[in-house]
Amino acid sequence: MSRIDESRAFVPVSIAVMTVSDTRTLDNDTSGAALAERVVASGHYLADRVILRDDADLIERQLRAWIGNPAIDVVITTGGTGVTGRDVTPEAFDRVVEKRIEGFGELFRMLSYQKIGTSTIQSRAIGGVAGGTYLFALPGSTGAVKDGWDDILVFQLDARHRPCNLVELMPRLREHLVTS
Repeated sequence: MSRIDESRAFVPVSIAVMTVSDTRTLDNDTSGAALAERVVASGHYLADRVILRDDADLIERQLRAWIGNPAIDVVITTGGTGVTGRDVTPEAFDRVVEKRIEGFGELFRMLSYQKIGTSTIQSRAIGGVAGGTYLFALPGSTGAVKDGWDDILVFQLDARHRPCNLVELMPRLREHLVTS
């Protein structure tokens, strides 16, 4: 199974966090705060943190800005992944994602099923890559953020994780963008 190889060096990555909500502020955004705290506690850089309304155009603009910023390696959003009319984070992701990471959403829902049962079908958590930047969308609950980070992302964003991890692929994410 997976493990951390202590003989390898930890490589911090730069992560931007977006909370998607019509009601949250920095004072009551527990899921965004939990995610930001976990990013920093794991040794990574918190590049930016914003709260945006459930508006696909706003979300897309912010995603594109971060994707275009070479100082940001990963974007993680929380919120807007449900099935109600205002939940539009996956639709905004669809506008920018070049390659989907199908296994992220699948694994998230599998792990979530162990805790909340069939209610996990209401989550449209997704992962992808755009412009060499990893993108992950998590549900808005603090529990979902903890599950997504603690059970998946903390390992895949650690260069010491074996047998493989997403960090070691970072130098190759922009291969299709290079012209000769």
